[in-house]
Amino acid sequence: MMMNMKRSLKPMFALLLCLTTMSVSAQKKENKYILVIHGGAGTITRANMSAEKEVAYRAALTLALQKGYDALKAGKTSLDAVEAAIHVMEDSPLFNAGKGAVFTHDGRNEMDASLMDGKTLMAGAVAGVTTIKNPISAARAVMEKSEHVMMVGPGAEAFAKQAGLEIVDPSYFYTKERWDGLQKAIKEDSTKAVLDHGSKKSMKLGTINKDYKFGTVGAVALDQAGNLAAGTSTGGMTNKKYGRVGDSPIIGAGTYANNETAGISCTGWGEFYIRNVVAHDISAMMEYKQLSVADAAKAVLDKVGKMGGDGGLIALDKKGHVTMPFNTEGMYRGTVTADGKIEVLIYK
Repeated sequence: MMMNMKRSLKPMFALLLCLTTMSVSAQKKENKYILVIHGGAGTITRANMSAEKEVAYRAALTLALQKGYDALKAGKTSLDAVEAAIHVMEDSPLFNAGKGAVFTHDGRNEMDASLMDGKTLMAGAVAGVTTIKNPISAARAVMEKSEHVMMVGPGAEAFAKQAGLEIVDPSYFYTKERWDGLQKAIKEDSTKAVLDHGSKKSMKLGTINKDYKFGTVGAVALDQAGNLAAGTSTGGMTNKKYGRVGDSPIIGAGTYANNETAGISCTGWGEFYIRNVVAHDISAMMEYKQLSVADAAKAVLDKVGKMGGDGGLIALDKKGHVTMPFNTEGMYRGTVTADGKIEVLIYK
C-alpha cells in the first residue's frame, strides 16, 4: 500500500516541480524597466517620415536611453538619469526642446521644463526662458538650490546664471526647420482667420493649428535605491502668443513623481493636460482606486480625449512596470530594462 502511495505521489511532485519551474521562468522573463523616455507625440506616420530622419530620431532616442542607463548602472540617482537623458534630447535639433525649440509668434524661443523627485516630492520648474542651454538643469537648480518650485522669464535666467548653469545667446536655439515652421503656421493662421471671418462660431485665441504644439521631451527613471524621478522639457507651441505656458513646467499636470505610485511625463495639447491635472491624476487613481499604472494612464488619457485634447504620456511605477499610451498617430518613445535592453518606438 505504501508503495502504491509513493507511486501516486510521484506524478503530483512532478507536476508541482513543473509549475514551480514555469513560475520562476515567467518571473525571469518579466522585464523590469528602469528608464522610459518620450520625444513628443503628434502626426507621426511612415508616410511623412523620410528614412534618413527616422534613422536620426532612433539614434537620438537610443543615445538618450543609453546615457540615462549609464547613470543608473553607475549607481547614480533617478534624478541624475532623467537629467542625463533629457540633456541628449535638449541638445538635439530634432526635438522641440532646447536646441530644437520652436518659435513663438514674435520669433523667439521660449522654453519650459520641470523635474520632480519621487522620494521627497520636491520639485522645480522654469517657464518662458530664452538663454538657458539646458532648461531641465535649471528646473533641478530651482528644486535643489532655492526655496521655490517655479521661476519664470528673466528672473529664472538670472537665477540659472547665479547657479552656474550654461547661458547661451538666444541665437543658439535657431534652426531653419523651426523658423520655416513658424512662417508656415503664421500663413495658415492668417488664411484660416480670413475663412472664419464673419462666422458665428467663436474662435478662441491661440487654438488654431493645434498640430503645431507637439515635440515635448520627457523621461522617468527608477534607480537602484527604488526611487523614482520624472522630468519634462519643451519649446512650447509654434506661433504661440502672449507668453503662453503649457503643462510641461506645471507639477501635477505635465510632470509628477511619487515613490508610492509612479513617475509620469506628458506630451500633447497642454491646456487639456492642465485642466485634467493629468500626471497627478494618474498617481491618485493608483493610490486611491488601486489601479495599475497602465489602467490609470489609459483612464486619464481617455478623459483628455473626450474633452477634445490629444497627445500622450509615459509612466513608470515603483515595481518597474511601464506604460506609454497616446491618442495621436505616433509618439517618439523608448525604454531600457534593468539588464540594459533598449527599445525605441515611433509609430502607433
